[in-house]
Amino acid sequence: MHAFSRRTTFAALCLATAATVTLTGCGGDKSDDTKKPAAAAKKKDPFADLSGPQIIDKAMKATSGASSLRMKGSMADGGGPGFIDLALDTKGQCVGTIGTGGEGSVDLIGKGKTMYMRYDAAFLRSEMKGEKDIDVQGSVDMMADRWVKTSATKSDEKDFAEFCDLKTVLSDFEDTESAARKGKATTVDGTPAIALHESDGKERATLYVATEGKPYLLKAVNDPGKGKKKDTLTFTDFDKPVKATPPKGDVLDLDTLDG
Repeated sequence: MHAFSRRTTFAALCLATAATVTLTGCGGDKSDDTKKPAAAAKKKDPFADLSGPQIIDKAMKATSGASSLRMKGSMADGGGPGFIDLALDTKGQCVGTIGTGGEGSVDLIGKGKTMYMRYDAAFLRSEMKGEKDIDVQGSVDMMADRWVKTSATKSDEKDFAEFCDLKTVLSDFEDTESAARKGKATTVDGTPAIALHESDGKERATLYVATEGKPYLLKAVNDPGKGKKKDTLTFTDFDKPVKATPPKGDVLDLDTLDG
């Protein structure tokens, strides 16, 4: 059987944070890289005549127009922190790692119509909760810490494959609503940016948009309040080639087993 039969909660949260953070809230995120805001302010502000919502609109359009990008971050997922580090493009290629709620992780390579996964034992056990112990252990013995491959069109892996397609991931960026307030000039990993803030009750969010070059979304921070851990995603490597090289050697073909 295929151990990964659904889009992980963390992956869904990533999309939700990135695409709808403007709806769920925001506030000042004091942890951002604000080394030299004064230096960033010396240059002409490309958004001086735009409102917060207009800047958000530009950022979403620019980001959704990228041919590739890398998303990296962490956020709460069930019983613990989830994480993602994934580069993906509009050709269905991706490479990276996803972890969920302290319950293991999976390395992922998407190459055209083929998906390659390498699960750890904790991830496999988490995905197979409720099944017979003998079946769970059998899957762990067969697949843990080993590359497996399968068709991206298989029903069990289709959602995962869609997550490796940047067009699908960014489709939620096409229709956003925002009442964001403009914040201060800052930098994100050395790139000049502007912070935009929005809030909804105790939930607060901050988006950081590049003020040099294309107005890409560089970072999204969601603070759920009540002392809960902040969700953070950064976006880099726009339009850079994704090197999704298929693994060699001991690769288990799940489609052959199904046949």
